[in-house]
Amino acid sequence: MTEKITILHTNDLHSHFENWPKIRRYLIEERQRYRAAGHEVLTFDIGDAMDRAHPLTEATNGQANVTLMNQIHYDGVTIGNNEGLGNSREQLIHLYDHANFDVILGNILNAPKTTQPKWALPGKVITTQAGTRVLVLGLTAPYTLTYPLLGWQPISVERMLPYLLKQFEGQYDCSILLSHLGLDVDRMVAKRFPEINVVLGAHTHHLLPHGEHDQTTLLGAAGKYGEYVGTIQLELSDHRITKASASVVQTANLQAATSDLQEIEGYEEQGEQLLDAQKLADLPVAMEKNWQGHSRLVSEGLASLEDYAGTDAAILNGGLFMCDLPAGVISRNHMHQMLPHAMHVMKVTLSGDNLWRLIHEMEKNRQFLTRFPIKGMGFRGKVFGSLNYSGITYNSHDGTVLFRGEPLSPLRAYTVAMPDHYLFIPFFPTISIVGQNEILYGKLLRTVFGDYLAKQYPIRKEEDHG
Repeated sequence: MTEKITILHTNDLHSHFENWPKIRRYLIEERQRYRAAGHEVLTFDIGDAMDRAHPLTEATNGQANVTLMNQIHYDGVTIGNNEGLGNSREQLIHLYDHANFDVILGNILNAPKTTQPKWALPGKVITTQAGTRVLVLGLTAPYTLTYPLLGWQPISVERMLPYLLKQFEGQYDCSILLSHLGLDVDRMVAKRFPEINVVLGAHTHHLLPHGEHDQTTLLGAAGKYGEYVGTIQLELSDHRITKASASVVQTANLQAATSDLQEIEGYEEQGEQLLDAQKLADLPVAMEKNWQGHSRLVSEGLASLEDYAGTDAAILNGGLFMCDLPAGVISRNHMHQMLPHAMHVMKVTLSGDNLWRLIHEMEKNRQFLTRFPIKGMGFRGKVFGSLNYSGITYNSHDGTVLFRGEPLSPLRAYTVAMPDHYLFIPFFPTISIVGQNEILYGKLLRTVFGDYLAKQYPIRKEEDHG
């Protein structure tokens, strides 16, 4: 008996709602078209559907994204690091409370008990109308430094995948992996786990227009930001795959409807209104950004880092600030537009010798980084911008470094506050090699800065009622 299964897949939408109306129409229409032709149709999302860079995602902690995803009735989704690490533990636990789809995720467990979280399934077996049992597994990039800070235990693919395949042994005829792991890991899975027939990829934003065959496994991937939607075609005989092919469609080439623009702008406006309602501080003067030099914004930002982390020194790059802050009452919306990054504050403790070396690394890279365009690792801006210090002085003539006006003592320990971003970019290796690094995961950078401004420049009560 022959059977046709069509898989439609999205990934790494990152709250790019400007593509959503087209994607929604395409998925719903394609599903109807293939079903009418006698195909079994499965629809999946492979994570990073949300991104707090969008005001509506920020204002609703991703709940708005889930509401939109409910329009598709996905057969399963897995999470990316934006869902897993862009939310507090509590926010992630409740992110899918109102979802009409299953979250499939096998390698992020509750810590310290290493139990499967209630909001996700370790795997799911879907039985087609022809009786084929399709096992769907989901795995996400196991960030070992950051997931434990939120009370999650990430497990490597090499450890988890054999365990899951054994758990479902004898219960499936073919298998699909929803992989928010990246292309290199997908290729490794294809080589080492022939039991996996289809890997739907994400995380590294790679596009495989015609898929990639590796032995018995087909890899598919649809780029980023909803610029593409992927399709996998499977032909089966007696519940075994005999033919497999992959394709993508470019969203830009899909038909737009007259209502699309209004819908897209509505998401932006709704998010901004919700954030605008949260008033924060009353600034006596405007604070302007300056990517290439020092600014009032950077000074206040450095002070907010020291205040939050309880340190005597801080480091911050000017390129983080996307816009100015006006004088007068500012809201969470101002902070979100200015600091859209998924970053946290980090305390780095180093001996005097190692702090000296870190500052020299920063000075060596200073000119290069000032105009360097940076992508990913939590950065949502244009360029890295110039480095600024508080509590640390560098003398370019003789290379000396002072801490609070005193020469560094080689054996003394010094603690400096900075964005956790510096740990993940390759320019300051001293941090990851010898730093005692504590990421303060309780608040995002913009919340730390906003709370500090609220303390320094409180809104007077009579203005509250204005």
